[in-house]
Amino acid sequence: MKALSYLISFILSINLLVAQQLICSATDKEAFENKTIAIDGFLENDLGKTITAIGKTFKGTPYVAKTLEIGETESLVINLQGLDCTTFVENVLAFSWLLKDGKSDFETFINYLKTIRYKDGELDGYASRLHYFSEWIANNESKGILKDITAEIGGTPITKKINFMSTHRNLYPFLSDENNFEKIKDSEAFLNNQSICILPQDQIAANEHLIKTGDIIALTTSIKGLDITHTGFATREKDGKIHLLHASTSSMKVEVSELSLVAYLKKIKGNTGIMIARPMN
Repeated sequence: MKALSYLISFILSINLLVAQQLICSATDKEAFENKTIAIDGFLENDLGKTITAIGKTFKGTPYVAKTLEIGETESLVINLQGLDCTTFVENVLAFSWLLKDGKSDFETFINYLKTIRYKDGELDGYASRLHYFSEWIANNESKGILKDITAEIGGTPITKKINFMSTHRNLYPFLSDENNFEKIKDSEAFLNNQSICILPQDQIAANEHLIKTGDIIALTTSIKGLDITHTGFATREKDGKIHLLHASTSSMKVEVSELSLVAYLKKIKGNTGIMIARPMN
C-alpha cells in the first residue's frame, strides 16, 4: 500500500511538471522534500537570518554552470543537485519565502521559483528569463520581493552599454533561434535606457556596516557589455565582517568565502563594485 501511494504521488507530480513546463528529476523532487524537513524551525523574525540559515544548508553542493540550458524550449528547471550563483540565490529565496508563508508543498515552491526567475513572474519563452542580473534585481523589486538599496548605502548611478549576450551569441545555444535572439536584443535595448547604481569597490569598506546578513550581493564588472559577473548573499561572520555565501566558481561548491567581502573582491579581476538588494519581509 505504501509503495502504491508513492507511485500515485510520483505520477501526479510528473503530470504537474508536464502541465507547468517544468523539468525536475525524481532525485530533485526528493531533495526538495528533504530540504523542507531540514529547514523546519529556521524561520526568524529577521528574514535575512532565515535566508542565510537556509543558504548554509546548501554548503558543499557542487557548482554547475548552465543548469537551465536544457531541452529545445524554455522550461522551469528544478535542480538542487548542482547550482550556479544565480540559481543558488533563486532557490534559497524560494525556500525562504516558502517557510515565511508557512508552506511546504512542491507546487507552491515551483510557483515561487517561477515568480523570481522570470519577467513579471511569467514563463513565456527563453527571453522571459531574467538573464542580466541588474534586470533580475529591478524586476524582482517591481514584484515587491526585494529592494535595491545600493543608492541608500553610498552607491552612485552609472550607465553602461549592455550587449554581452547578443555579441556572444555562440555562447548561448537558445540564441540560435532568431526569435529568441531578437527578443534578447530588445531586452538589452531596454537596459541601455536605464542607469544602474553601484557601490564602487573602494567605498565598500566604509559602508560595510550598512550591509545586513541576507542581503543579495551582485558583483559589477568592467567586462565590456556585461553588468554582473557573480552573486550571493551577505553573511556577517564571527570576525564581525561581511562575507559572501555563494556558489563559488573557484572551489566549485556552495561556501562562505574565507576572506571578507572587501578582501575577496580585491582578488576578482575586473570587479568595479557591487549592487546590494534586500529581500522584503
